[in-house]
Amino acid sequence: MASNILSIGQSALAAAQVGISTTGHNIANAATPGFNRQVVVQGAAQPQNFGFGFMGQGTEISTVKRIYNEFLGNQVQSAQTSKSSLDSYYAQIKQIDNLLADPVSGLSPALQDFFGGIQEVATNPAYLPARQEALSSAESLASRFQSLAGRLDEIEQGVNSQIMSSVSIINTYAEQIASLNDAIGKAQRATGQPPNDLLDMRDQLVLDLNKEIKATVVKQGDDGYNVFIGNGQPLVVGASTFKLASVASPTDPSKIEVAYQTSSGDMMIIGGSGIAGGSLGGLIAFRSQTLEPAQNALGRVAIGLSSTFNAQHKLGYALDGVTTNLDFFNVATPVVSANGGNTGGATLAATIIDPGALTTSDYRLQFDGANYTVTRLSDNVSFAAGGLPQTHDGVAFDLAMGSPVPAAGDSFLIRPTVNGASGFSVAITDPNLIAAASNFGAVGDNGNALLLGALQTTNTLNGGTTTYQGAYSQLVSQIGNKTRELEVTSSAAGKLLSEANFSLQNESGVNLDEEATNLLRYQQAYQAAGKVMQIASEMFDVLLSLG
Repeated sequence: MASNILSIGQSALAAAQVGISTTGHNIANAATPGFNRQVVVQGAAQPQNFGFGFMGQGTEISTVKRIYNEFLGNQVQSAQTSKSSLDSYYAQIKQIDNLLADPVSGLSPALQDFFGGIQEVATNPAYLPARQEALSSAESLASRFQSLAGRLDEIEQGVNSQIMSSVSIINTYAEQIASLNDAIGKAQRATGQPPNDLLDMRDQLVLDLNKEIKATVVKQGDDGYNVFIGNGQPLVVGASTFKLASVASPTDPSKIEVAYQTSSGDMMIIGGSGIAGGSLGGLIAFRSQTLEPAQNALGRVAIGLSSTFNAQHKLGYALDGVTTNLDFFNVATPVVSANGGNTGGATLAATIIDPGALTTSDYRLQFDGANYTVTRLSDNVSFAAGGLPQTHDGVAFDLAMGSPVPAAGDSFLIRPTVNGASGFSVAITDPNLIAAASNFGAVGDNGNALLLGALQTTNTLNGGTTTYQGAYSQLVSQIGNKTRELEVTSSAAGKLLSEANFSLQNESGVNLDEEATNLLRYQQAYQAAGKVMQIASEMFDVLLSLG
């Protein structure tokens, strides 16, 4: 009987020790990201039949269990990927909002100064200083267009860099999750017990992964995680990974795209819809939904202004009353890029024939072996297929002179206005060449200068519904509204994330007050178990003395 009491005391002592160790582990990791509190699961040992009845044999530890609510964990991951995406988008668009809306460095003051200079020429067409001032204000306007375009290009290059960095981080997380899958599986198969700290580490990595990209976890058995991204592409399957890569766009080498490396080693470009959530998703959405349209919209204003101003300027006469048909501005041409996968040697040409009909969209032209199809990418509207040339939205599409016919399946990307602002420049350098007169030989005439000045308030863009300033103001308004929308939604997403984290921590987090109470409880249990063992020892001594 004394030996039985000693065994019971030993089991109680061991259980108390495990309890103290587990509680100490919880306290030590109270501030560790991703740590979930652990509790000792113990039960009564198998009782023994002594004839007069079953007598307990003490206690035994079943396992050390981590308190983790998978449902709440998934909510935190979902809230995290939404918050990271919105934060990433907002951080980028805020730069454009500050750039375009600036009352000093924006386009509006430069437009007003330019047309103010033209009005001065109209007031005194033969006054050379007024002509020089008009030319100087035109140069300032060109510089402003180029500066804005250059800043947007810098933002685009920054997006490229961040995309490459995010892809690298995602691949690193994938490798770490796969490695933990392997370690967790081995540990669980060897011991039959869950390696709690490794499980916490893996869940934290999944949360970190969701900061970069929306990731869906599908459990594999009891110990494995399969992780999927985008439209169901596997990123982690057991201990294996499938990598993402940063590659140059096949239609625009200056643009970095995200590609998925298949099991055969091939690279498959993931479209915008395939990259959702997280910082990477926010970057991709910002580029396609805001940055590129903003570049195109600014370029449309530049091309519309330079083209319509040139058309009127050509009708007038310079200060000598003779020279005419002069361009005032240099007009940028559309950018056409052949798809890197084209097998034919065709060259496509695009020409702006109606600047007032221009949109802010890019276009794709495809050849199926018989017909050419032009698709407006902003709304994915495809125009009727047929031969070339074709004209849509003020742009004429045709094969370049001497070009062979494309191969079936070849495609081209056409960006009519993307370089409009960067390619905007003043074509004349002599103030005498400003065509202010409207009649041959009329040296002091200001008829054409008045018509040029009137263009400031004429609805020349967007199908004849808006002015140059109006089109620019629309761009500023769209960016501003989107920026404020993202600011609000990002703040709301932050609150949702905080609430989800709070709910998870309420259940899984370490409460130091509770752990302090547990320490006292286990300490008392340890002391009591020691007392039981002391009594058992004294009973042995009595038995020995009797013998």
